[in-house]
Amino acid sequence: MCGIVGIIDAGGVSFPLYYALYALQHRGQESAGITTFNGTQLFKHKGQGLVSEVFDASVLSSLKGNAGVGHVRYPTTGAKIPENIQPFNFTFQGKNIAVVHNGNLTNTVELRNYFEEDRGQTFCTTTDTELIGKILVDELRVSNSMTDAVLACMKKLEGSYSVVVLVDDKVYAFRDPLGIRPLCLGKTHEGHIVCSESVAIDALNGEFIRDVNPGELVTISASGVESVQIAEASSHALCIFEYIYFARADSVIDGQLVYDVRRRIGNSLHLEAPIDADIISPVPDSGTAHATGYSESSGIPFREGLIKNRYMGRTFIMPTQKMRENAVRIKLNPVKKHLNGKSVVLVDDSIVRGTTSRRLVDLVRAAGARAIHMRVGSPAIIAPCYLGVDMPTREELIASKLSC
Repeated sequence: MCGIVGIIDAGGVSFPLYYALYALQHRGQESAGITTFNGTQLFKHKGQGLVSEVFDASVLSSLKGNAGVGHVRYPTTGAKIPENIQPFNFTFQGKNIAVVHNGNLTNTVELRNYFEEDRGQTFCTTTDTELIGKILVDELRVSNSMTDAVLACMKKLEGSYSVVVLVDDKVYAFRDPLGIRPLCLGKTHEGHIVCSESVAIDALNGEFIRDVNPGELVTISASGVESVQIAEASSHALCIFEYIYFARADSVIDGQLVYDVRRRIGNSLHLEAPIDADIISPVPDSGTAHATGYSESSGIPFREGLIKNRYMGRTFIMPTQKMRENAVRIKLNPVKKHLNGKSVVLVDDSIVRGTTSRRLVDLVRAAGARAIHMRVGSPAIIAPCYLGVDMPTREELIASKLSC
């Protein structure tokens, strides 16, 4: 999971890209990058850290131009090294190109072998995004058509991908035929934006237009927006973890407000697993809407039994287990007045490794709760995901070791 954005705006794009990436920070906290084009050349800046750490006013002022792309990274493929920070920038036949990608390819090894062994090409990074750039360039060399290049990608790529490509003063955006990762289109003050979630459009006081359809190519230029349906899919397969955990609650994805989806999950969770208790308490922040729905359906009062340290990152998307365990200890603090002597229903969005859940039960018990019940918005996660979620092995998934 990463956050991507592309903007064409006559008023300049560096600050809008920055604000959009800030709104997408929850989608990746390891690194951030921006590339812009001013009509003659690319300007770029990227680094490890949060958006606010990588960019300042002076850096943003140096990123000239009315076209650009940006990225925040949460690594699922490729090492955590500076070379893997996106956007990836290159020139081809006089064109200036920058690529950003959200998703995860499942045939990376086969594609890399083809380019290295059959084509004699080398790679500058260890990420699958560079592969997408090579496939695009291969087809552009033959046809000079971005539509044909994207069609070639959709024929050759397996897995999940939402991609935004800057080619000189145009931005191209496309989504895999199953629509596994989100991508949407909006209007800015003097142009247009494509981005992972609608909250990035809101951050610019823009207007949400629509989701980019699975298998669709959208082209943004100074003259407006064009669209072509490249590939059709027999079914739509948006990653359910987008609704459960990844996306911000105020985003609209594929026509659904994420908050409402989570609240309805909470409603259904109560109908499926009712309990007599004193309070419903969310695991903040991603469990809040689920808990609201459970409280609405059950009639049991909603109380915040845990307060989140707002300066902590998201523990699930931290890159190592030890970092996740350390983070939980200072991320959440119990409100003893709400918990002492109470029967508490803790509502969380999901349980992946169990790191947070074990610590939460200890915290709530130590705060004096007389009974603790867990309710979880996600079905049991018992198998790895290879499509853009950091859960690559069955052994690290706590539900895979337990029977229902």
